[in-house]
This record gives sequence, structure tokens and C-alpha cells, in this order.
Amino acid sequence: MEVSVALIVILLAVGIVFLVIELFLIPGTSLAGIASAILLICAIYFAYSGLGATAGNITLILSVVLAGIAIWMFVHTRTFDRIELKTEIKSKIDPLKGLNIKVGDKGRAQSRLAPMGKVIIDGNVIEAKTRGEFIDQNTEIVVIEVYSTNVLVEKSK
Repeated sequence: MEVSVALIVILLAVGIVFLVIELFLIPGTSLAGIASAILLICAIYFAYSGLGATAGNITLILSVVLAGIAIWMFVHTRTFDRIELKTEIKSKIDPLKGLNIKVGDKGRAQSRLAPMGKVIIDGNVIEAKTRGEFIDQNTEIVVIEVYSTNVLVEKSK
């Protein structure tokens, strides 16, 4: 089988382009990733079978080096900067804001706490957690610690 160097170079180049597309533009296992793998494997196979072991080794090493260079270049170009998310989240969620929940408050489990779930305290539904124990639904509970986003509870005695 007559294999030209140009065919191997084209397969490598297109395979590397599909690899960059797969890694940065269409992440996951997609057609670009499958095409990249097939093209790179074909280029290496054709180099070994058509041009010999030395050419195959060179093609194998060259494909790895060129893929690394292509990935490095894509990460360090303006193209990556344009598609990169730069939004900062400055807001804060405070679900207990405005609620007067304090240690010793009593309520009941709205859902099963295993070890997290929902409780009702003073008519407010709040996320709660236990110290590892499971508490069944509609069981009376007592607050033992108040955090910024939830409360620590235990079974009422």
C-alpha cells in the first residue's frame, strides 16, 4: 500500500484540530472526539505500515507533541479568553435572614432527616441536619445550633 507523507500530515492536523474542538468547545464524548481518535490512530497506523517503524515512531511522538502544543496555544490565546466565563458571583444567599431561630427552639421534621432534610420551626420551613442520626418525618425536634444556611437539630426529649 502506497502511503504518502502528505496524507499522514493531513490526518494528524485534522485529528489535532478535532481534539482541540473536543476538549474546549464540545466537551464530553462527541463526534469530534471520536473523529480525532480515529484520525490520529489512522495517521500513526499508516506511518508504521507504509513508511516503516522509524517513521511510525516519529509520527507517534510528533502527534503527542503537536497535540500538547495545540492545547497550550489554544489555552494561551485570545480565543480562549473570549469564550471564558468571567462573571463573579458577589451575592450571598442567607435563607435564615429575617427569621428569629435560636438554640432551644422546637419544631417538627417536615421530611425525614437522613441526616439532612426539612424542618418546620415557628411556621417556617428550614433546611436542617443532625449529628448523623436519622429522624423520621413528623418527629418533634429541638434546635441545638444555628448556622448561616441551616440548623443543627436533634430529637426532642
